[in-house]
Amino acid sequence: MRQLTIVIPTFNEAENLPALTQALWGLGLAGLRLLVVDDASPDGTGAVADALAADHPGQVEVIHRTGKLGLGSAYIQGFRRALDLGAQAIGQMDADFSHSPRYLTLLLEGLEQADLVLGSRYVQGGGVDENWGVARLALSSFGNWYARTILRLRVRDATGGFRLWRREGLLSMPLDAIRSNGYVFQVEMAYVAQRLGLRALELPIYFPDRRIGQSKMSFRI
Repeated sequence: MRQLTIVIPTFNEAENLPALTQALWGLGLAGLRLLVVDDASPDGTGAVADALAADHPGQVEVIHRTGKLGLGSAYIQGFRRALDLGAQAIGQMDADFSHSPRYLTLLLEGLEQADLVLGSRYVQGGGVDENWGVARLALSSFGNWYARTILRLRVRDATGGFRLWRREGLLSMPLDAIRSNGYVFQVEMAYVAQRLGLRALELPIYFPDRRIGQSKMSFRI
C-alpha cells in the first residue's frame, strides 16, 4: 500500500487535533505522516500541533502561517511539502471529525485504480448528518448541482474535501494556476483534474456535523 501523507489545514482546532491524530495512528497504516498547516489559530492549535510533532518525530510536521490565509493556499502549501517529502499518496481532510478516519483505508485502496479518490456524500451509500436543516441541505445540494452543471463535472460531490491523490496525479496538476482560496478550491481542483484526464473514483462516506468547535461554513462561502 502506498505511503500516505495527510494534509490537515487548521484554524482553531486545538480540542480536535489530539483526538484526530490518535484515531489516525489507530488505523495501523504503515508510514503514515501528518502535515498540519495552521493559520495562526488564536486558540493555540499551532502549539498543540508542535507538541504532537515532538511526541511523534518524523510522523507529524507543522507549517505555521502568519494569519488566516485561506483553505486553498493551505492545501497548496501542504501538497507541495508532501510531494517534497516523497509521499506516494497525499490526503486532504478536515480536523473536526466530519471526515471520519475509518474511511481512509478504503480510500487508499481506491488509489490502486484511480488518480484521485473522493469520499462522497452524494453517491449511493453516502449521506450527511440527519440533523442538517432544510436550508443547509438545500445550500449544499445547490452548490454541487450548480458546479456540476456549469463545469460539466462528472463527480457527484464536487465540494467535498475528503480526498486522496496519487502522487503522479497531483504532480500533473498545475498548482501554480489554482486561484480559488475558499471551499470552491475543491471544485476547481476537481475541474482541473477532469480536464487533465485524471481518473477519479467516488466512494461513499457519511458526513456528520463536527463534534467540537464552530463550523467555518457560512452563507457567504
